[in-house]
Amino acid sequence: MEQAAEDKPAQNEGSACSDERPNVLTALESVYLRFRDPRRIIRHGGRISEVMPIHFRVRGMSGDARMGDIVSYKVHGKRYLGEVIRISSEDILVAPFERNAEAGLGQPVFTTGPLGILPHPSWRGRVIDALARPVDDGPPLIRPALPSSGAPRTPSALRRQRVASPFSTGVRAIDLFTPLCFGQRIGIFAGSGVGKSTLLAMLARAQAFDTVVLTMVGERGREVREFLEDTLGSEGVKKTVAVVATSDESAMMRRRAADTATRVAESFRDRGDKVLLVVDSITRYAHASREVAIGAGEPPVARGYPASVFTDLPNLLERAGPGEDGFGSITAIVSVLVDGDDHNDPVADCVRGILDGHVVLDRAIAEQGRFPPVNPLSSISRLADRAWSGDKRRLAQQLRSMIARYEETRDIRLLGGYQAGLDPDLDVAVKQVPIIYEMLRQSPQDPPSTDVFAELAAQLKARESKHGG
Repeated sequence: MEQAAEDKPAQNEGSACSDERPNVLTALESVYLRFRDPRRIIRHGGRISEVMPIHFRVRGMSGDARMGDIVSYKVHGKRYLGEVIRISSEDILVAPFERNAEAGLGQPVFTTGPLGILPHPSWRGRVIDALARPVDDGPPLIRPALPSSGAPRTPSALRRQRVASPFSTGVRAIDLFTPLCFGQRIGIFAGSGVGKSTLLAMLARAQAFDTVVLTMVGERGREVREFLEDTLGSEGVKKTVAVVATSDESAMMRRRAADTATRVAESFRDRGDKVLLVVDSITRYAHASREVAIGAGEPPVARGYPASVFTDLPNLLERAGPGEDGFGSITAIVSVLVDGDDHNDPVADCVRGILDGHVVLDRAIAEQGRFPPVNPLSSISRLADRAWSGDKRRLAQQLRSMIARYEETRDIRLLGGYQAGLDPDLDVAVKQVPIIYEMLRQSPQDPPSTDVFAELAAQLKARESKHGG
């Protein structure tokens, strides 16, 4: 019995050793993987030589840093990040991501290479910042290993799929006059306070997509929860990845947010998803790019915008669209804040030439209380012919002509110069255009439209029956 009692602890001790051995091997493997990469053993760095309000200079890194690389430094134990925006033979220029980064002279700075982002399907339903860090109360994000090929590339122009499949947005004013197709890129052009964010929220509820990637660049912080909880709802949030950089964040975070959202959309597209990418707004992305470029010493060339801004815009927007054969597509809807209601300002003019169509929101229509205030005469979808049948195309053209006739005679009719029976086309317009305008009224709380042409026909028929022809 004594021998058995002595043997028992020995058996337990052996069992404990066998249980601890896998943990030891796992720890050793993690240490090996950590230092297998030479970049983890030898870190390239320098020291801060000059500090300015929105950036600082670092000496000793010119030979190792590359444009767009991420650098890190610590202040009082807190780690800060920045991005390389200019390289010279003597030093590099770094723009910090934090607005109140406490950079000081002589502090060591180390490069960490380019920013790598590879989302996991579990990112749906999450809210992240421009550096792909979670800002909600959810668990840590699952981060798959990055591929050796680096950042996603824009599909070749000759390998992209053809855009051919239409979808219903549920917004009557869009489906009737500017129908959209999978893989199309369209802009919502409007001045401030006209209702572009509300229209974007309605479009983001479209049921035709597997994944929605929403990025809010420079928007009001209070709108984030309202957009996610009230507009998208619990079901819409489940398939949405939200990338948020509010107006109080640094220019680098606002500039990086659109790129991060596009990378997330590209990853889901490469998995075969039909992705909806919503950017609100591309103008504030241009403002952030302007702030960074001017801080780096670029001269302005058009209303305060440096030339690099007009290079960044097509580089970003061309990444959306249909993927190569066998992959999914990215349908991009971007809002364009028209400064001073001038639709020919440099950013609006540049973006309009890149996109596959534009929806114009008219302040005068909004002042009449008709929402969404889409101007059907100024809006156009370059891929409408692929969404309409022949009959629908002819009907849409007739409706545009009728509305144009109605609007160009508005002043004459107000002055009493209109007499029924003298112009049959105008008579029809006077009777039917108000019905069309009423049918186009739609709020975010209204159910989405399923067949706008059938709804319009029913509305006109009901009005005709009511008034006896």
